[in-house]
Amino acid sequence: MNTILIIEDNQDVNAMLAEALSDAGYGVKSVYTGIEGISEIKNNRYDLILLDIMLPYKSGDEILKEVRGFSEVPVIIISAKDMVGTKIDFLRLGADDYITKPFDLGEVVARVESNLRRCQKQIQDNKVHSYKDMVLDDSLKRISVNSTELELTAKEYMILEMLIKYPGKVFTKANLYESIWQDEYLGDDNTVKTHMSNLRNKLKKVNPGEEYIETVWGLGYRLYKE
Repeated sequence: MNTILIIEDNQDVNAMLAEALSDAGYGVKSVYTGIEGISEIKNNRYDLILLDIMLPYKSGDEILKEVRGFSEVPVIIISAKDMVGTKIDFLRLGADDYITKPFDLGEVVARVESNLRRCQKQIQDNKVHSYKDMVLDDSLKRISVNSTELELTAKEYMILEMLIKYPGKVFTKANLYESIWQDEYLGDDNTVKTHMSNLRNKLKKVNPGEEYIETVWGLGYRLYKE
């Protein structure tokens, strides 16, 4: 289920948007100030953001500028300002779409669907895989956590690539060793254990509060189930 964050200070408008999106099958989180909004974006994963311009404590343009510094999440601006210049400014700042108040709820839902569909197609085209706040870009052979690129050895990259591409699958030490080192596994698991330890340390350094790789005792390794 895609989850939408609504940042809108008018409680009636926020509630209408939340109801329409919930009815359309989306998960919804509503916040009412700019500070709440940027905190939610930094601390939780959302598939799309509906963002008002005029917000208490932190304006929509400030939020958009900050978000584009660390995330490419689709952002649709919802505003009473219908000046062409304002729309152009926000699109140049990184907004994906702009809807003017008063709006039709059906149009909002359709715009959300359209932007999510476009975003998901781009991810597929770019061969991008994600897990929590970790993103693997297959075309660039790069893995980032919370928008920070990990400095990995070739073997570390290959281990994490296998785990991300097959979430939920448990890989034994033999699986990993024979797939990555291209050699017969003879029971010496120190090589795999050392690489797993190094990977966990690098992940923890970037995001100390999150767990990524789970040891399934007696079996092997997998990504923690979300």
